Amino acid sequence: MIVDCDPGHDDALALLLAVGDPRLRVLGVTTVAGNQTLDKTTRNALRMLALAGVDGVPVAAGCDRPLVGELTVAENIHGASGLDGPDLDLPVAEVADVHAVELMRRLIVESAEPVTLVALGPLTNVALLLRRHPEVAPRVRRVVFMGGSTERGNTTPYGEFNIVTDPEAADIVLRSGLPITMIGLNVTHQALATEQIIAEFRGLGTRLGTVCAELMTFFASAYLREFGLPHPPVHDPIAVAAVIDASVVRTVAAPVAVELTGTYTRGATVVDLHHRTGAAPNVDVAVGLDVDAFWDLLMTAVRRLGAPA
Repeated sequence: MIVDCDPGHDDALALLLAVGDPRLRVLGVTTVAGNQTLDKTTRNALRMLALAGVDGVPVAAGCDRPLVGELTVAENIHGASGLDGPDLDLPVAEVADVHAVELMRRLIVESAEPVTLVALGPLTNVALLLRRHPEVAPRVRRVVFMGGSTERGNTTPYGEFNIVTDPEAADIVLRSGLPITMIGLNVTHQALATEQIIAEFRGLGTRLGTVCAELMTFFASAYLREFGLPHPPVHDPIAVAAVIDASVVRTVAAPVAVELTGTYTRGATVVDLHHRTGAAPNVDVAVGLDVDAFWDLLMTAVRRLGAPA
């Protein structure tokens, strides 16, 4: 798999799950502007891999703005660094001297088997890959993305952050004809980092566990301030969990489109769960989550990666 991300507190946990579960082989990590600017999201991806003791996985920076319009970051949620909370001042590897889209292309073409793309931020990099290199499509097993919702949004009334940040990119991906799984807010808001979860991270007795606890503590304070929610949803790791074990997430096939022009609804994912439009299903839409199984996957990965404090 290739992980395309914009760390971000929940992306950070998703990266740990991806590299910490032995059933996955992460070929590369690519970054995109979203939760913070590209330089910060790239730095944060390198930090999390270093903290996890992972080397040999190339990290490449990608697009620093959406296909259309200006970038708006989520500093109100993720802080000035994109990973506010813990002290992450540690040596990191060098970023690859290649654009993320080119790294994706190379890794897909050179892989002995089809590659799953797990997209945890705006879909800009993935859209450009499909537009510039359509020859890779047969080598892509599936695109699993965190974004959208079957219900309300979190950035606009009907728009989720990753899709609202680059609706045109999401539209390209959803119309690509590839197998796609959508992990939306309707499911991710079932996985909450409660005080018990944060205590479990601390109880691992490792630096990595402590960092996860501190990340979620900051994340919780942001969600309480911005949304009045006492426990923050950890969106992105669910997309990785769905690749590890499909039974963790229940999906239904449905037509999904992105609203590009609505005055109040630009960036909304229009999910036709009841097949009112007559359109053919193009996405496996997550509608249910085995919450206990998800947390078990994530906690086991962090425990496996963690070194004693």
